[in-house]
Amino acid sequence: MPVPGAAAEAPPEVGGGNTKKPPDPEKPEGAAARLPRFASLRSDDVNMRVGPGTRYRIEWVYRRRDLPVEIEREYDVWRWVCDPDGVHGWVHQATLMGRRSFIVKNADAMLRSDASDTAAAVAVLKVGVIGRIRSCEAASDWCNVQAGSYRGYLRRQQLWGVLPGEAVTP
Repeated sequence: MPVPGAAAEAPPEVGGGNTKKPPDPEKPEGAAARLPRFASLRSDDVNMRVGPGTRYRIEWVYRRRDLPVEIEREYDVWRWVCDPDGVHGWVHQATLMGRRSFIVKNADAMLRSDASDTAAAVAVLKVGVIGRIRSCEAASDWCNVQAGSYRGYLRRQQLWGVLPGEAVTP
């Protein structure tokens, strides 16, 4: 999780000019810019700031690649995000990616071979495990996920990283 108040050398702000804006790395290809939406951390070193710019103080340093975050607001290239623990702050869009991930949040979760409570158990995912969301149908209570080399289905309420009723497609 984040390292509070970790000192880090911030890169200088990059000027805008009349250059074409690069695509947002946290938005899946062709995805609409809807809010809120989920993204994941691109690296093991992501700064969360108190304001939308490098001149603002670093509040947290995240050391957990693929950690899901919920994007709630946007300001230029900065994203106001909420992490799984409810911490809010600003991160640069370049530190995010559109690959959907999840974290097991409240209790150990049973990964099943099929979208059914009676399906065979594949693995028990402990609290804090991060994995990839492969797909979720909007009307389904189940998501197809992968954690390490294990693939299977988790109930939506067992994971954090997908909105209620949201469809996630590969």
